[in-house]
Amino acid sequence: MIAVIDYGVGNLFSLCRSLEAVGQTPVVTGDPAVLRRADKLFLPGVGAFADAAEKLRRTGLDRVIREEAAQGKPILGICLGMQLLFEESREFGTWQGLGLLPGKVVPMEGVVPQAYKIPHIGWNGLHFPAGRRHPLLAGVEEGDCVYFVHSFYAAECDDVVIATAEYGAQLTAAVARGNVMGCQFHPEKSGTVGLTILKTFCEGEW
Repeated sequence: MIAVIDYGVGNLFSLCRSLEAVGQTPVVTGDPAVLRRADKLFLPGVGAFADAAEKLRRTGLDRVIREEAAQGKPILGICLGMQLLFEESREFGTWQGLGLLPGKVVPMEGVVPQAYKIPHIGWNGLHFPAGRRHPLLAGVEEGDCVYFVHSFYAAECDDVVIATAEYGAQLTAAVARGNVMGCQFHPEKSGTVGLTILKTFCEGEW
């Protein structure tokens, strides 16, 4: 069973439709018992880091996610969901994340050139670190474009970066360590490339 974690943050409709398009029957739930029975978990999210992190804590889902990750269950965070996997965020303050990946989420302002609009919205090509081609992206070619919407990005996390995107600077686009993975972009809004990534995660052994 594929489960999409529902904690009151984000539009889950497009993700579920994309999962159905690759042959899955996703269950959208915030029930810890159902999440524990699932084979794989998606952690979506849009909006503010602090609000999302608080909702996870208030519902106890932060503990569930950490425990399931520790037991080896594959988890894929998307956009804000990816950012929540890190140790902390500097989004209008300092906020604690789930701590499943090393690094922190920081503003793009001051990193990308002033001529570049923030938030970063649009299609950008993926680039792979030399000698590091993660199985999650096995069906993706260098330069394939995916869709981004974000103003903050994951930094100080070189050891877990599996793809970057150039937006006046090389920004973290996808990350992975063991069974914990994340995409800063929206695979559910990224056409065939995004569907390929979702299918790979759902069908892969991690």
